[in-house]
Amino acid sequence: MKTFITETHKKDAIAALQRLVKVPSYLQDEVPGAPFGQDVLDALKECLTLFEEEGFSTFIDPDGYYGYAEIGEGEEIFGILCHMDVVPAGDLTLWNTPAFEGTIKDGAIYGRGVQDDKGPSVAALYAVKAVQEAGVTFNKKIRFIFGTDEENLWRCMEQYHKKEKGVDMGIAPDANFPVIYAEKGLLQVYLTGEGTTDFSLTGGSALNVVPDTAVYSGDKADEVTAALSKLGYEFTQNGQEISVKGKSIHSKDAPEGINANTRLAEAMCTVYNHDGLNFLGKLVKADANGSSVLGNIEDKASGKLTFNAATVSINEQETKIGIDIRIPVTFEKDDLAKILTNKASEYQLTYTEFDFLDSLYVPVDSKLVTTLLSTYRDITGDMSEPQISGGATYARTMTNCVAFGAMFENTKDTMHQANEVWQLDEMEKTMEIYAEAIYRLCSNQN
Repeated sequence: MKTFITETHKKDAIAALQRLVKVPSYLQDEVPGAPFGQDVLDALKECLTLFEEEGFSTFIDPDGYYGYAEIGEGEEIFGILCHMDVVPAGDLTLWNTPAFEGTIKDGAIYGRGVQDDKGPSVAALYAVKAVQEAGVTFNKKIRFIFGTDEENLWRCMEQYHKKEKGVDMGIAPDANFPVIYAEKGLLQVYLTGEGTTDFSLTGGSALNVVPDTAVYSGDKADEVTAALSKLGYEFTQNGQEISVKGKSIHSKDAPEGINANTRLAEAMCTVYNHDGLNFLGKLVKADANGSSVLGNIEDKASGKLTFNAATVSINEQETKIGIDIRIPVTFEKDDLAKILTNKASEYQLTYTEFDFLDSLYVPVDSKLVTTLLSTYRDITGDMSEPQISGGATYARTMTNCVAFGAMFENTKDTMHQANEVWQLDEMEKTMEIYAEAIYRLCSNQN
């Protein structure tokens, strides 16, 4: 196999990633022309400027929802589906380096988005550039599509499909190697009920993140702290305010995190009798597979359902609990929604669907999957089988698209966590894999 990636490509990729990380592109209030906030739009513009500098033609949606950059010729379009938005940095005191700098340290790059998804997007850019600079002629248009609302409601892709044509095949560099040919369904809901004047409880910042902090405020702080101590849960107290600590991780991996919301609710249930608290603290508790709520939901193809009580707000006005559920591919959303609706009603909570993404499936014997898999195996020597994931990537928004990298089996998953990091040698290996895959799928010269 030809080696496409040079030291120059590696150096340029690191510098480009630092440029993108420095824009804190998490969801903020809408401004004219920037539906998800000015910083998100600025990140999209910076990304497109970067691609223009590397010889791509670019387009930005006049309404600010998406952009794309393309190179190559032909009627077919090979899509590389990326996103420039990120989740918030969370508790900045947990970061050892600035969250929005792209700090190089000990052979790695640190910053929000280096794994999800700015880093893999940059790796794919310089993979394509390297193949082109090696003299390869592309027989397809290679179109990088940049969304700006992936971490929330995917409204960017909804607008893309209203205005643009789809792709003929493609990848989303936003998951794991070797290749993910199927993705679980994603259901996000809110359970709402009456508020209370007895206390306030807030926790979580995004539905696709296990909450690492939940905060109580009320006049029974000493009783709540006593309950937390008895349970052995970590917390800090400042007068009548208590902050419970958890461990943040992506919702798809909820059982590997520690949910601060349910921990605090579990303690508060021993002090207060409140429906929302009882749902979280007596029913859900530490059950990140939802069996206490929905029963045992799993299949051989994609494993167990995951259940993340991601956000909670209980105040004078209302109780609002946000839940993220990843559904095994053989189960129907409507069946689970009915069970959850009935269970919520037992706690005087009303079910409202917030977002749903159906599952993805591309046959393992398709040209796309077999080519990507053989590319990965040839370069790494790793003969791992293709996978099904609980994550949700843009691949499911297009036909004949799959998630392909950029995380390896031994990569420490720091997406949505403090100190998000990508090892530079893994970034370089990813560039090599992407370059060879582009060569095999988008040229006639192999």
